[in-house]
Amino acid sequence: MAQAWAFCLLALFSFSSYVSRIFLCGGRNGEGSFLCARSSPQTPSIASEMYRTAYHFQPPKNWMNDPSGPMYYNGIYHEFYQHNPDGTTGNNIVWGHSVSTDLVNWLRLEPAMVRDTPNDINGCWTGSSTILNGDQPVIIYTGGDSQDRQVQNIVLPKNKSDPYLREWTKAGNNPVLLPVGPGMNPIQFRDPTTGWIGPDGLWRIAVGAELNGYGAALLFKSEDFLSWTRVDHPLYTSNASAMWECPDFFAVLPGNNAGLDLSAAIPKGAKHVLKMSLDSSDKYMVGVYDLKRDAFVPDTVLDDRRLWSRIDHGSFYASKSFFDSKKGRRIVWGWSNETDSPLDDVAKGWAGIHAIPRTIWLDSDGKQLLQWPIDEIESLRRNEISHQELELKKGDLFEIKGTDTLQADVEVDFELTSIDSADPFDPSWLLDVEKHCREAGASVQGGIGPFGLVVLASDSMEEHTAVHFRVYKSQQSYMVLMCSDLRRSSLRPELYTPAYGGFFEFDLEKERKISLRTLIDRSAVESFGGGGKVCIMARVYPVALAADDRVHMYAFNNGSTTVRVPQLRAWSMMTAQVNVNKV
Repeated sequence: MAQAWAFCLLALFSFSSYVSRIFLCGGRNGEGSFLCARSSPQTPSIASEMYRTAYHFQPPKNWMNDPSGPMYYNGIYHEFYQHNPDGTTGNNIVWGHSVSTDLVNWLRLEPAMVRDTPNDINGCWTGSSTILNGDQPVIIYTGGDSQDRQVQNIVLPKNKSDPYLREWTKAGNNPVLLPVGPGMNPIQFRDPTTGWIGPDGLWRIAVGAELNGYGAALLFKSEDFLSWTRVDHPLYTSNASAMWECPDFFAVLPGNNAGLDLSAAIPKGAKHVLKMSLDSSDKYMVGVYDLKRDAFVPDTVLDDRRLWSRIDHGSFYASKSFFDSKKGRRIVWGWSNETDSPLDDVAKGWAGIHAIPRTIWLDSDGKQLLQWPIDEIESLRRNEISHQELELKKGDLFEIKGTDTLQADVEVDFELTSIDSADPFDPSWLLDVEKHCREAGASVQGGIGPFGLVVLASDSMEEHTAVHFRVYKSQQSYMVLMCSDLRRSSLRPELYTPAYGGFFEFDLEKERKISLRTLIDRSAVESFGGGGKVCIMARVYPVALAADDRVHMYAFNNGSTTVRVPQLRAWSMMTAQVNVNKV
């Protein structure tokens, strides 16, 4: 059972050390009341293999960024990715290629595309896959051409009978799209989407662009997917931002977690989602696809892009979704970059991972996307431990033992015993949630919260990552703040250690439980709050890992209101076979 911190302060010196560090350590570099020690000259090298993830997707070495053209075809999942085969920087980009039957274990193939024509000599950049007529894969991607323009190119599989589609042939009429026309910027025209069919039977794609200085998803049509014509208006544009990278466009049914295939008829009542990458994050709008206007119409237009919805509130960018015809779901991938220095990446010999593939769907009110790790990741679970009916009073914590704390999957339900003491919500916090997470850290007591998990914590608590909630009362509803605070995640200097955060609405009068699922994978801490309403991908490099020290995991409550934990389950996670061999 949980123990009160006041008692532990009298009984256990080590517990006193925990309290002084997690709840007196609330900022860094003079922000807050830190009593934590600093790194010693004996800090082990960041080149330790302990930082390499065990079940997140990454190549054996060197740089990786955007997922590009994921698809399911003839029983095989294909994951293409932006890759520098020669180093740990984002240069000399080719299309890496790996295949899987379960989205967990991956075989590495030769690159699908390399820079060998005038149309892509400066880079084979991000693109998408489309399955034509059910049996013809085609990829459209951005090339950096010999004139330093961004152009769009087509490739087709050389041999469709090859189950792995190892070789791809570039179309003879490449480039199929050029950055020409009024208002176009030739170096801001990239990342074509998966194709979809309109009511006229023509294929459509959208391409991210800067049009007249503003962000836009340009619309193109084709009869055969080889020859394209630009439509005289964008799919959507906004003067609230500049260039949109990595657009994604797909259909969803409110309250239904089944995916929709854009190559088939879209059922009545479906919504559409337009996602774009900007401001180092992936943002999206929910709306309708107006067939008469051939345009996306958002349900809500917000002039301040800081208020646009986000796919993930952490280190997650350039996401790409695809329809998984095997299980009838839509899956989204995202790139998580390193938050150490470029010199650290050189020392490690690798840079970049992909987040766990997530099923993505629209909630029942048709306003917010929900995400959850694919079911297949549960095949790595081992040695389940379970606790029921824990009670966390003010200042309580509970150590979660019996699990590999370096590689774990943890699911916790937090149940509120009262909602009367919720602090008032200030809408201005939505403009800078990370700032509010810094100010309302795990050391700052609130009415309801903070409560949550502390993971990858060193013995002395000099290092720890806190993933936690707070509950606020707004005029219309309750707002839940979820933070993933990295400010004390490592004693290493020169790391990017923010306090990520996001808000979500919750009907606490009907449902008193708030769920948290956290996947811990050495340098990756990936969390899903409120059933996937807020997702936060974080990258951390605790010295304790490289020193091969023991790390700990706790459930805690530092709010004035008691929080019950009706169910806590945790599993050790096996190491997946991720690109260890080439076939």
